[in-house]
Amino acid sequence: MNMFLILAFLFFIGSVSGWVLELLYRNLTSHHEKWINPGFCTGPYVPLYGFGLCILYLLASLERMELIANPLWNKVLVLLAMAASMTLIEYIAGICCLKIWKVRLWDYSNLWGNIQGIICPIFSLAWAAIGAFYDFLIHPYILGALQWLSQNLAFSFIIGMFFGVFLIDVCHSAHLVGKMKKFAEENQVVVKYENIKHHILEIHQQRSTKSSFFFPFRSEHPLTDTLKEMKENLERRRNNQKS
Repeated sequence: MNMFLILAFLFFIGSVSGWVLELLYRNLTSHHEKWINPGFCTGPYVPLYGFGLCILYLLASLERMELIANPLWNKVLVLLAMAASMTLIEYIAGICCLKIWKVRLWDYSNLWGNIQGIICPIFSLAWAAIGAFYDFLIHPYILGALQWLSQNLAFSFIIGMFFGVFLIDVCHSAHLVGKMKKFAEENQVVVKYENIKHHILEIHQQRSTKSSFFFPFRSEHPLTDTLKEMKENLERRRNNQKS
């Protein structure tokens, strides 16, 4: 039971911390003046990072087993496993969204060495850096705190509230993605999740209407109409390039 609560807490911390990282990265590298809520969900969390932090914790804990007698190579093996695991999680999440829901949550197609626009060497190095940061600077100092939190009743209550809100959020977001999937299948296209958010924000800016940070898909028109408009604009640009 304690291990379950520890992993639940790490999922919560990882998801929220990942949301902050995504918020800073996506919006600081964007030309838009207004910041856009990143990720699949409405709330301030990105589940991929939550799963990732749980994996980092488990792999770092394996280091004590000394799978290799040499401490240096044992450390190297753990760090390589962390980078590979995070890349694998990213690939599984990306390919599931792409193949099952016809939605692309992120796109590395313009980066060197990318595989299906889902993973690439640059971001695998970023995952390796995050894994090393966790292993050297966080993991050794949180074990006692995690053990104490897992035995605290108030902590368990807070974690339960988080997952309750999180599950409602996932259902809401899945409903939106269901609409996108239907449109994608009818029009034989792949919907780019973040591009829709940017497009709706641009519409708000053009019309001087108020946009919602936590509800970036909210607009005066149904989501299906927005998707049709984006598809028509894309086809128009392609035809202009050909002519």
